[in-house]
Amino acid sequence: MSHESFQKCIEECLRCMVACNHCYTACLEEQDIEMMKECIRLDRQCADICNFAAQAMSTNSRYASEICRICAEVCEACGNECKKHDAKHCQECAEACFRCAKACREMAA
Repeated sequence: MSHESFQKCIEECLRCMVACNHCYTACLEEQDIEMMKECIRLDRQCADICNFAAQAMSTNSRYASEICRICAEVCEACGNECKKHDAKHCQECAEACFRCAKACREMAA
């Protein structure tokens, strides 16, 4: 498969990475940082796996499908955590995570 066939998923992964990085940074500024700890942790992990998945797809890695399956799981977990918080950045991150999870599942199928 060429990286062009992965384009939609690559774009969703990169959008999710940016949303997670933004959420991570904004969460560090929240009043009750203890309450945001899991959100911050998952934002970092999700941003990292999204970046890795995009790289794997863009280089036509033979492991791209497996990486995208894992990426979908991490995105789902991050989205579920972000959804618990009322902050706009968390809600936007959750939406990006769920879109990415869907794209990764479709690509890996």
